Amino acid sequence: MLKKILFGLAVIVVGVIAAALLKSPDFRVERSLVIAAPAEKLFPWFDNHRKFNEWNPWAKMDPEAKNTYSGPESGVGAVASWDGKITGKGSATITESKPNERIVERMDWLEPVEGVSTVEFTFKPEGEGKTKVIWAMYGKNEGLLARVMSLVMDCESMCGPEFEKGLADVAKLVTTP
Repeated sequence: MLKKILFGLAVIVVGVIAAALLKSPDFRVERSLVIAAPAEKLFPWFDNHRKFNEWNPWAKMDPEAKNTYSGPESGVGAVASWDGKITGKGSATITESKPNERIVERMDWLEPVEGVSTVEFTFKPEGEGKTKVIWAMYGKNEGLLARVMSLVMDCESMCGPEFEKGLADVAKLVTTP
């Protein structure tokens, strides 16, 4: 009986590892919203980490998290770091900032799992006085542990709804008189 249980557990472990190895390590989450404001009005809310945290859904989720800022206040080189019970520990560094068009950040995750991803904010004119804001995050689940975890912790379901909340909140900020 014990041999059957051990054999069953071994089959499950091998199955999980095989599923993780067969799953693509690449991930991408993207959401967009057309906001009734020009890019010039929206851009500063994304290019400055302090302003970003006024509507950031993760800052609302973990209000006790400790946030620190370094480098310039906005644009390339601006860094925001966080350490929270819910949000974990990590940092975001702006690596590209093209005014009113695009911002790229390197996200370094330290806890609960180490990893690196890229976040992009893209601003596209969408009719008179409107802007389509695209929030995307992508990267690779490096290593076997990260790939196994991706089987149960889906980035799309964890981040997609939060991106939607954040875009809706920044839309309220810039369109409320």
